[in-house]
Amino acid sequence: MNVGIVGCGLVGNKRARALGPDHKLVAVADVEVDRARVLAALHSGCSYFDDWRAVVDHPASELIIVATANDMLAEVATAAVNRNKPVLIEKPAARNSKELEALTTAAARNAVPVKVGFNHRFHPAFLKAREIWDSGELGDLMYIRGRYGHGGRLGYEKEWRADPEIAGGGELLDQGVHLIDLSRWFAGDFSDVDGYVDTYFWQMPVEDNGFMMLKTTGGQMAWLHVSCTEWKNLFSFEIFGRHGKLQIDGLGGSYGTERLTYYKMLPQMGPPETTFWEYPGDDQSWTTEFDYFVECLQRKRQPEGNLNDALAALRIVEELYQ
Repeated sequence: MNVGIVGCGLVGNKRARALGPDHKLVAVADVEVDRARVLAALHSGCSYFDDWRAVVDHPASELIIVATANDMLAEVATAAVNRNKPVLIEKPAARNSKELEALTTAAARNAVPVKVGFNHRFHPAFLKAREIWDSGELGDLMYIRGRYGHGGRLGYEKEWRADPEIAGGGELLDQGVHLIDLSRWFAGDFSDVDGYVDTYFWQMPVEDNGFMMLKTTGGQMAWLHVSCTEWKNLFSFEIFGRHGKLQIDGLGGSYGTERLTYYKMLPQMGPPETTFWEYPGDDQSWTTEFDYFVECLQRKRQPEGNLNDALAALRIVEELYQ
């Protein structure tokens, strides 16, 4: 497919690298036009602009990737779906549910597929975990426990993620929506939401820590903590069934080697049968997610990790903020 990218920062560049040889980047845009120029130079025949509308309106672009700051996500994506162009939009897809509801309505009205960038679903450890979970080996779900955090960097409190007008929220809206989405992927919808957010370290008007206690109608729990005072980057996600546990640690890079451990309870109980898989090397989740979305478009199938999933996550975030 011919692809246009709006937003040429870190994530926009990751998305460009994830296209692979079967797809062509034809247009990019960024308010900092030099970033667009640099990205375009890496792709033969790619045009660059400082106005996102030029990418959305570009006659050659068939699919639009929106990798802007949060305040522009929904606006750009809505314009794309109104031009009947499928969209891959970065999480959280909007600053709040009201913005996202407008995008969801536009996408439904035009029958245009939209995939939200929940790339964590496409990490190999999670794909394997989902395969084991779907086999039924773990039995009924009891609860989920997840932790996700980083330590920030000098000047973090001055970046756009620390500005509520641009970001819409803090760490809960940033890394938190990933944990919420993964929990919903295994547990389903949550009917009861409780928790606490606070700013412990960074001098900014948004939270640097979020604690969540989510419960389904069946009583299954998700205990989740996201933090940008973790100091040593951390990712840990555990799924507890009646007959065993799946534990995913690391995401590669500074989060450590990605690893899935399967603890299978034995009839006599005691120490479980333990199997693990490690996934060293580069993060391929971006490529896997994009390929999955293209396959959904080809088969005219609604993608998972879509606007409805993002809307459910945003509503949980908003309930905690209230």
